Amino acid sequence: MTQLKHFLQFKDFSREEYDALFARASWIKAQFKAYKPYWPLSDRTLVMIFEKASTRTRLSFEAGVQQLGGSAIYLNTRDSQLGRGETVEDAAEVISRMSDLVMIRTFEQSIVERFAAHSRVPVINGLTNEYHPCQIVADIFTFIEKRGSIQGKTVTWIGDSNNMCNTWLQAAEVLDFNVHVSTPPGYEVSPDLAGLRGTKHFESFDDPMEAARGADIVTTDVWTSMGFEAENEERARAFADWRVDAEMMQIAGPNAIFLHCLPAHRGEEVTAEVIDGPQSAVWDEAENRLHAQKALMEYLILGKVD
Repeated sequence: MTQLKHFLQFKDFSREEYDALFARASWIKAQFKAYKPYWPLSDRTLVMIFEKASTRTRLSFEAGVQQLGGSAIYLNTRDSQLGRGETVEDAAEVISRMSDLVMIRTFEQSIVERFAAHSRVPVINGLTNEYHPCQIVADIFTFIEKRGSIQGKTVTWIGDSNNMCNTWLQAAEVLDFNVHVSTPPGYEVSPDLAGLRGTKHFESFDDPMEAARGADIVTTDVWTSMGFEAENEERARAFADWRVDAEMMQIAGPNAIFLHCLPAHRGEEVTAEVIDGPQSAVWDEAENRLHAQKALMEYLILGKVD
């Protein structure tokens, strides 16, 4: 039996583990594209617990575990005892005795941390307010596919310093690349939340155009993340100048790619010209959630596969 390991933040894995994970994702994706069955998780069960709604997270995990020969069970907190007052700790004790892997998409990071502390099986953070590690794994895998190693490259984050931004900053520390961040005043990065150990891999810019200059990846997210809808109007005013457009992509350079975790609001955080243009990799990025997470599930359940 492999040692119990969780994936709750990007920094939970080492650079060597990510190298192996990206290699496995590439191999698993090739099998999928060639219609070659690969069922290492036969008779294994993934439980997916959702407190926040999702399209890509549910699809990628449910389809992914089935494509690896396993099965998925969907639980919404509104329809389970978790939504009726059962403690996270008690739920973890029970659910982990009836499954092989648990993915949780919720609000506070403390919920997945508490669940993992009482789980007998690996736990995956499918998204919290603070971090979104599965998405960044897929994003980096997408860049590797298209441009090679991300080491030493520059990622520009435009907009809100949200869970995606925090996770990019963690990833830069682990994989040795640089992140330029430009946010409106009042929405700056929290170094403690991002888990920054120093300033080597992170630079902040008041001017979003300067942040994008020479970047290898330009990426953003919606102006208002899930759970902050009451701030819609205020954020629309604050973020008006933090939009990724064709001029910004031109400053980034001809080999830069645009990424967005989706869903996107054309005309707000990104123009249609960019997200639907030749530098956009958002559809490959979305698909790669499937393949990267298959590699992740394989690793957490079976350990390293050569």
